[in-house]
Amino acid sequence: MLIHHSSKLDERASELILDFCRHVAGSCQITAAFTWSDYAHGMASPKAVIQVILVIRDFQPRLMTYLKVLNQKSLIVLAVDKWIFERDIDRGFLGEALASGLVFPYNVIQNEGYLHSQEVKLKKRLILELLENLALGFPELSSEIYIKPEYFMHETMLSRARLFPPIIYSGLGFVHETRQKEGAEFALQGYLEALRLLENEGVIGFSDGYIRIPAKFVEKAQSPRVRFINLSKTAPRALFSSLLGIFPQILNFIFQNPKISLNFQREITERNADVMRHIADPQKYLFVPTSRGLVSMADKSDVKVSARKVLSVSKDASVQVKRIGGVLNDVYLIKASNDAERRVVFKSFRDWSSFKWFPLALWTVGTRTFAVLGRSRLERECAINEILISKGFNVPKILHVSHSQRSIFMEYIEGASIDKLIKKIERAKDAKRAEEDLQVIMRVGETIAKVHALNISLGDTKPENIIVGKNGEIYLLDFEQASRKGDKAWDVAEFLYYAGHYVSSLSGKQAAELIAKSFISGYLSAGGSVSVFKKAANPKYTRIFSVFTSPIIMFAVSGICKKADQLKGD
Repeated sequence: MLIHHSSKLDERASELILDFCRHVAGSCQITAAFTWSDYAHGMASPKAVIQVILVIRDFQPRLMTYLKVLNQKSLIVLAVDKWIFERDIDRGFLGEALASGLVFPYNVIQNEGYLHSQEVKLKKRLILELLENLALGFPELSSEIYIKPEYFMHETMLSRARLFPPIIYSGLGFVHETRQKEGAEFALQGYLEALRLLENEGVIGFSDGYIRIPAKFVEKAQSPRVRFINLSKTAPRALFSSLLGIFPQILNFIFQNPKISLNFQREITERNADVMRHIADPQKYLFVPTSRGLVSMADKSDVKVSARKVLSVSKDASVQVKRIGGVLNDVYLIKASNDAERRVVFKSFRDWSSFKWFPLALWTVGTRTFAVLGRSRLERECAINEILISKGFNVPKILHVSHSQRSIFMEYIEGASIDKLIKKIERAKDAKRAEEDLQVIMRVGETIAKVHALNISLGDTKPENIIVGKNGEIYLLDFEQASRKGDKAWDVAEFLYYAGHYVSSLSGKQAAELIAKSFISGYLSAGGSVSVFKKAANPKYTRIFSVFTSPIIMFAVSGICKKADQLKGD
């Protein structure tokens, strides 16, 4: 079935257009012809220009525009050689200035089957490009995103509108309230057919009506070559769309407004902006998982409203907010009471200002690169949390997330953080008295080794980011610096050297060594590599944490790391 609107031109008008197209083609064979813009979606005024794309085999010149008046209506025919048209479909040869006619609703004048096949081919390529863009834009989260088919339609249209605003009025007229549902259904069908082809080829997967991006696709899309190709498409797309699209737009506006004012630019801009307000936000059709179900990435719920919903309390319930985050994080504990007190953690992921992150970057130069943008840090938090939960690790459940506001509500974990345990071990003075607590440190080492076995690094393994739950479970917190294929040595170095920060520089040497030995034993017993500790003992890491921990403790812990192979099997 061809996806287009039923004809809005009467038979006489269609025949006159086709006659003119034959005149333009001359002795050459017409491959296909179609109208798009206002006449394709039934929103045209009586004075609107009829725009036709005419595809001709072996057409010389390759590309030419023809003007004619038919029955007091202005006709613009853009005649193009078949080879050029198909290259624009296949690879955006002219920045899709011609192919875009098949992105929007269109009417066939000649050769329905050919245009349908080209439409599906075009939309298949556009879907692949959008999937690649998601993989590049959300490198950690993309394989966890659930996508509705409508995303591809709206993102394609909106991206062209951003590049060339005049196309909003002509190409997107079908989003007007009176035709929105019908036009969307017609435009969507081509994407659905292209998605089925991609599913059959194993490129994408479907889950309960949502499209999922396989991890292999994400990995391939993040290559420098794909990144460069995608970036290089934007300029020609804008250039050719402007060159080939502005002339019909100006004529269309002038014909419909014979008493055109001197404020031409302002008037056409206002009309474009009016239609733009009807375009759906594409991110409405992107969803991320939480413990309470899928949440749209376009969610803009008010923080207080979301808090009451997450806490399941009434509008009248008292809500208390207490800041619990450090300098670099905006983290709050939110409490509310109805019949019983409920608590959740709220994190706001703002972009780190240069004042905040420059000292951090300077401190870790040559060793560690931090995610600075709020969007990137939120993405990592969500993606790594979802992976670890799916693999059975104890992490706080995500209760609600707003990507548009870069915020997240998470389960509050009852328990004691490991930094408190470290202080107990120092007070115990020897291994026998601290045996139970050292066993917990060993389990922390086992847990981190199992995370590393998934090829994930946590990025921020300070002892206060690890909690012993009420029933002895090891909970991992704070994944905004976590990543796939990250630096595992950083994780063990941060935990061990930062642990030394909580013991006395004079009497804490023995405690620091016991902690390091227990952690390393647990890590290695869970299959972790000795080489990680050899690397962590390198001055590249020790110099960084020497800011927080005394040289005596640093030297003692790094010495244990260098001898990690001797602890294997203990």
